[in-house]
Amino acid sequence: MSGTIIKVSGPLIVAEGMGDVHLYDVVRVSKQHLIGEVIELRGDKASIQVYEETAGLGPGEPVETTGAPLSVELAPGLIESIFDGIQRPLTEIYKIAGDRITRGIDVPKLDRKKKWEFVPVAKVGDEVIGGDVIGTVQETPAVLHKIMLPPRKSGTVEWIYSGEATITEPVYKIKDKEGNVTEYPMLQTWPVRVARPYKDKLAPDEPMVTGQRVIDTLFPIAKGGVAAVPGPFGSGKTVIQHQLAKWADADIIIYVGCGERGNEMTDVLNEFPALKDPRTGLPLMKRTVLIANTSDMPVAAREASIYTGITLAEYFRDMGYKVAIMADSTSRWAEALREMSSRLEEMPGEEGYPAYLASRLAEFYERAGVVDCIGKEKRVGAVSAIGAVSPPGGDISEPVSQATLRIVKVFWCLSASLAYARHFPAIDWLQSYSLYSDRLKTYFNSAVAPDWGELVGKTMGILQEEASLNEIVRLVGIDALGFKDRITMECARSIREDYLHQNSFDDVDTYTSLNKQYNMLKLIITWYDKALAALGQHVQLDKLIDMPIREHIGRAKYIPEKEEKEKFAALSKEMDKAFSDLTEEGEANA
Repeated sequence: MSGTIIKVSGPLIVAEGMGDVHLYDVVRVSKQHLIGEVIELRGDKASIQVYEETAGLGPGEPVETTGAPLSVELAPGLIESIFDGIQRPLTEIYKIAGDRITRGIDVPKLDRKKKWEFVPVAKVGDEVIGGDVIGTVQETPAVLHKIMLPPRKSGTVEWIYSGEATITEPVYKIKDKEGNVTEYPMLQTWPVRVARPYKDKLAPDEPMVTGQRVIDTLFPIAKGGVAAVPGPFGSGKTVIQHQLAKWADADIIIYVGCGERGNEMTDVLNEFPALKDPRTGLPLMKRTVLIANTSDMPVAAREASIYTGITLAEYFRDMGYKVAIMADSTSRWAEALREMSSRLEEMPGEEGYPAYLASRLAEFYERAGVVDCIGKEKRVGAVSAIGAVSPPGGDISEPVSQATLRIVKVFWCLSASLAYARHFPAIDWLQSYSLYSDRLKTYFNSAVAPDWGELVGKTMGILQEEASLNEIVRLVGIDALGFKDRITMECARSIREDYLHQNSFDDVDTYTSLNKQYNMLKLIITWYDKALAALGQHVQLDKLIDMPIREHIGRAKYIPEKEEKEKFAALSKEMDKAFSDLTEEGEANA
């Protein structure tokens, strides 16, 4: 069926004669076959957001409907790929069209010619339901791609193939209850705006270890959790997203650059293939999918990119994998919503954003979680969603930040003052929070150390006390503080500079295991406890502050993981001896 354009307003066009189309159907606009999506219907008029440049379009040009919603293709070939917001393969487009995406270019989303080694898992005669694994493909050395029967399908395996096949060739046949036999290839499609089904949503109870000390220790995120990273320009949002993509304890990484600067996406494209994955020893790209939607690409495609990313994440989750999706940034996505809403002449909400901003954000974040996957076999998968927010001027009272905060359970607030002081990650420990901390305390206490929770509580108490003492210092100077308060200030400085400050460009300091985090923090808090005790045994304050062991504790972050056990044990002994010597000296002088 086709209609006719009657209005063009930037990325929005209005066409008449569209009475039979459905909301969110994909259409082809003009003779150039530009990709668009129906976002509003009024009588036989349809408002369509076009995912390509609309310059030169005019009234009277044709619009043809495809009769299908915007969907992604799911099959081997996703890993290591670089797509745009509507899953067009940028590498293939570059080979055909060069640096710029040609309007109306039509390239298959996944490679139809490449053959994959299909290994059957199901047997002829097996009763199968949607979600059951029929066969596997070793997509990369790091990822075993499980070929599943599409959701809501069931029947008996009539025939199954073994050997090499393309993603469009039939690899198994299913006979349903009515006796109809259907052929299935490895390729399946799924509409991006519809969440993939699952049996049950589970409560997250295991942390997603990131190797970033300020996150894992003070504000942990659970596997299947949701987090927001708001911060002003230059505070390190993108670097944190990169660090999480590199080091997070996840099987699959989906990185969505939504409206970001082109040079930042270039950094990702250059870094990830070169970076060695600590889990597998292979390049990180061997378990990564990149969706690049830079700020100079058509604005409407930003909106689609988030949905494309979360649908790919759900697909890998259904295989039983733990997936982390990084959305950088949801503010640019919200700006695309605002632009399309204003062109639709909808009633504006706060600061011009549409009234449905909060519900759209919730739709995205609610698709994260730990789930019991569909299928007969017991599989638990998880999607952890981490969204960067770029509030104008760093003001988190603006609508996108506030709507996000009402949904997420982890808030890593980036501070401009910390960033300007070159303290990275610039996560403000007084403003940030994690609602998973209490739930994950049991895991940390059993898997790392029984006093983990107590140690973290003490650390936060010291940092909060330092904030209060800083007010006094600013008013009357540090000499007005008592000796115990001075020790607290020194310990807080050690926590800030030696523990929370982390160098992402240092080969050793860029990642810290949970055991090493515990040992580092234990040394600092042990020094604090022993220093307070030494004050009561007549040891001079200056001697405690100037102890050489403090510098050694500060350098502990550069101890390689292999040497961690013996070197931390040696530091502990060295500290005990140093305090013993100072106490003897203090008692002799008393």
